[in-house]
Amino acid sequence: MARNQMRAARGVTAAVVLIVMGQQAIAADLAQAASVPQAGAPSPWQIRLRALGVVTEDSGYVHAVPGSGLSYSDTVTPELDISYFFTGNIAAELILGTTYANIEGQGAIGALGNIGKLWLLPPTLTLQYHFTDFGAFKPYVGAGVNYTIFYNQGAGSADALKVKNTFGTALQVGFDYMVDQHWGVNFDVKKLFLKPDFDVTVDGAKLTGKAELDPWLIGAGVTYRF
Repeated sequence: MARNQMRAARGVTAAVVLIVMGQQAIAADLAQAASVPQAGAPSPWQIRLRALGVVTEDSGYVHAVPGSGLSYSDTVTPELDISYFFTGNIAAELILGTTYANIEGQGAIGALGNIGKLWLLPPTLTLQYHFTDFGAFKPYVGAGVNYTIFYNQGAGSADALKVKNTFGTALQVGFDYMVDQHWGVNFDVKKLFLKPDFDVTVDGAKLTGKAELDPWLIGAGVTYRF
């Protein structure tokens, strides 16, 4: 639990660093917002729809089994995100999507093959800094926190499997290329630091372990600014 809290604290710290980096831009934008708004100013709301590749790290172990390892299937899934721009440079983004993972035994537990399958829902909130000096090309960086929920868990060669919900942190880099005031294309890469604990029962023996997923989320799609 303390380790999960530490990872969440690191994500919040990274987000605060982004705010500090953008301090001058924030002050300028707030000064502009205090003046008479210009006609045709963009809405602060933006959505994106992406096709997302989920590429996991094949790492993890069962505590009581030296040399044990784990691997996980990679997937492709749709992703929706919703952004709110506090200023022209600073935005918060909520990332929504769900996917599944097959868990395979490796090393000393390789003979188990498919240990189980589960679905995961990893809503992630990032704070972003958007660079606005490149015309239609609008790159950004972000950092934030993640809480992953594991559901529809089913055992394969194991008798029972329970992966525990957990906090994680996230880093993000990407860009939008706006083709007009509202529509654009997007490319985005996120790294989630995600290491849930699990309980597993194999041949009646109850064991514990850690699944070091740490997935890369690589997405491409369309952007719409209201």
